[in-house]
Amino acid sequence: MSTTVDDNIRNGVDTTALFATIDAVKAAPSAAHFQFRAENEWLTGTHSRTTIDGFFGVGEERSHERSFVLDADHPAVLVGQDNGPAPVEHLLHALAACLTAGLVNVAAARGIRLGEVRAHVAGDIDLNGILGLDPAIRNGFRSISVRFTVKGDAPADVLRALVEQSRSRSAVFDVITNRVPVTIDVETS
Repeated sequence: MSTTVDDNIRNGVDTTALFATIDAVKAAPSAAHFQFRAENEWLTGTHSRTTIDGFFGVGEERSHERSFVLDADHPAVLVGQDNGPAPVEHLLHALAACLTAGLVNVAAARGIRLGEVRAHVAGDIDLNGILGLDPAIRNGFRSISVRFTVKGDAPADVLRALVEQSRSRSAVFDVITNRVPVTIDVETS
């Protein structure tokens, strides 16, 4: 039985490439080490701009097919000029995007065709922590909730299992829910 290219593309995912990547990492575990980077520059007020271009992966320096530029700011009510999403909103986007990508990849690998995937992500934060008004209140989100709508050619319990599998392998979920060592160095002039 011949396989057409369309049989290897599910939900926009090239499953042949996906399985080849998994096999390549199994064969050469050192190829799994990646380092992603972002360069940020302050513009004015609370407005800054981040450029994402180069990264290290599969044993060498690499570049994206194009540079990505992301602005961040605070809304006017938080003394910004609303030139971009707030940094915490970028975090919510990162979580939604990572969970969605994982869900779609897992579905493709399992032969499940998806019709719709939507995620609503909300984070609750108390400014009393950030503003230093109450040291007992944390600076970051108190809680984050994610609500998925998933439609596809599988039963509801299988679609729910896709979300759970994605959660269990999500790098962003892991970063948010587990302590990650962060070092900060400062150069001055």
